Amino acid sequence: MGFEYLVIAFLFGLSTAIIGKAKGSSFWVWFIVGAVLLIFGLIAVVLSRREKDEPERQCPHCLKAVKLYVQVCPRCGSELFMPDPRAVRHPGVRG
Repeated sequence: MGFEYLVIAFLFGLSTAIIGKAKGSSFWVWFIVGAVLLIFGLIAVVLSRREKDEPERQCPHCLKAVKLYVQVCPRCGSELFMPDPRAVRHPGVRG
């Protein structure tokens, strides 16, 4: 009984991790989520957004492109506030 569960958990973890990696997230984080939560982990990764489709903006000090939800620039450490909507870049939207 225990071996069958391990095989099922491994397969769910592997499938969840492959989908998560394809969406731009960490393979190992999604593997653990899928192995522990099984079908709920698989549903979570299918419903999650692609990381590379998140809106971006530029840091006004060092001009590094960061995701819109980042509050402190990882390069220069300056605090970031909500930018002008025209300054936001939407990489997942064509047009």
